[in-house]
Order: sequence, then C-alpha cells, then structure tokens
Amino acid sequence: MSAPERLADKLAAKLPLIGDRVDRSPVVAVVRLHGVITPTPQPLGRGAINLNAVEPALAKAFGHERLLGVALAINSPGGSPTQSALVGERIRELAAKKNVPVLAFCEDVAASGGYWLACAADEIYAHRTSMVGSIGVITAGFGLTGLLERFGVERRVYTAGEHKHRLDPFSPVKDEDVAWLKGLQGELHTQFTDWVKDRRGDKLVDDPDLFTGEVWTGAKALELGLVDGLGSLREIVNKKFPGAEIAVAEPRKPLLARLGIASGSSALFGSAGDKVLSAIDAVEQRAAWSRFGL
Repeated sequence: MSAPERLADKLAAKLPLIGDRVDRSPVVAVVRLHGVITPTPQPLGRGAINLNAVEPALAKAFGHERLLGVALAINSPGGSPTQSALVGERIRELAAKKNVPVLAFCEDVAASGGYWLACAADEIYAHRTSMVGSIGVITAGFGLTGLLERFGVERRVYTAGEHKHRLDPFSPVKDEDVAWLKGLQGELHTQFTDWVKDRRGDKLVDDPDLFTGEVWTGAKALELGLVDGLGSLREIVNKKFPGAEIAVAEPRKPLLARLGIASGSSALFGSAGDKVLSAIDAVEQRAAWSRFGL
C-alpha cells in the first residue's frame, strides 16, 4: 500500500469519530432581540424587533436537533404592544413544541415591551446594573398646530365617521380624544399586567409600585421577583448546561441596514413631508433609548 493510500485510510478511520463527537454536542441557541419594538424599520440603523424580523432567527434557534434550551439576549426600551405580544406568543409556541426551557437575559435595558419579551422565558436573568421593568403604557408625539399655516399650506381632512380623525398632530388637542387614549392605554396596561402575573406567578412580591411603570436595576428587580437571578448569558448557560455549544441566531436586518445605510435615509429622496415625518420618527426612537440613559 502506498503512502497516500495509508494516509487516506487513517483519515477515513478518524472522520467518523470526529463526526460523532460533533453530532452529539448539545446546543443552547441564543436569539438576539436588540432594538425598539416596532412594525416598521427603525431610523438610525439601530435595528427593530417585530415578528417578521425575528421569525427566521426563532425558527433557526428552536430548529437545532440537539437543542437543550434557548436563550434570549434582550436589549430593548420597548415599543409596540402588539409586536411585543406576537413575538412573546411565538416564543411560547415554539418552546412548547420543542419542549425546551427558555432563558431570558436582560442586557442594558429590558423595559416596557422589552420586559414583555423577557416574560416569554421560563427564567429571567439580568446584570445587577441592567434597567428592568417599566410595566406600563406610553404614547408620545408632537403637537404641530400652526406649522403648516406658517408655510402657507392648508390641511384638508375628510372623514366618514365621527371619531375617525382623533389626535391629529396638526390640530388642537381635544379633551375627549385624550380621554379616549387614556382608556385605550388602561386596557393595554391591564393586558400587560396580566401577562406578567401569568408568567411570573408567585415569584412577584406584593409591591404597590410594581405595575406603575417604574424602572429598577437588575439587583432591585431580583428583590421584586421580576428576575430569577443575576449574571451574564455565558455565565448562566455554562452553569446550567455544562459542555453545551452556544449557537447565536440573529434577526435578519433590513436591506438598507445591511448596506450600511440608515433606513430613515430613504426619506432624503422623498417629499418635504416625508423628510419631516422621518425626522420626527428618528427623534421619537432616539428618545425611547434616552429615557434609560442610552
């Protein structure tokens, strides 16, 4: 037998062993949920969380054959209640189907909708400096009354339906519209509160400020029962699943973000109105992070 043939036989003998070792390695899949929760792409290229964006990452994470568990790496100041609920429900569906535990890890901030996502997990962990909580509902915007008139623009709105034209930023605020909005916020707040109570159960302490929209550090959140422990993702995963491989699955970024262009930049080629709305959207998204010093 020639030297090349002997070498080929040795490699062939070793390959099954290597393949067996790799195939039997258990996996903990990590899904990164970073950004404002919104159904639309976010300006400034910070990324956005919504069901359409994260579904491929969730499918990949829960699709591993040797899956031991799934970890959610959350860094979000919140956003859309509907998208928060849709993503949270999808995580629970996949967890039940695969019968694996889900752990959530709060990074810089897991507040409002970000904490809603965290509650989709069976256990929640945070760093002692993380910002956690904000179990409440907020609506923010701008009053632009008189702006169009200043530029000689006349706004014309025609509706069929008494309440079709509520809270128009270009019109004066009406008390009845504010009352309607607060009623809607109250209903959403109740749904948020019920979700947290259902997911956290008797882990929560009886504190009157728990559902007031207050935000706490990870250390205080542990005392309140909002999280189950303190520590980093790798630290906790290595402790709970020793020897497991960590596989990261990230949501797909919008095309403009993959090209290195902020999604709001497309408004540069739009109308003057598009530019104004894009600028306002960028300010609002930036304000969502700024509330937590980020």
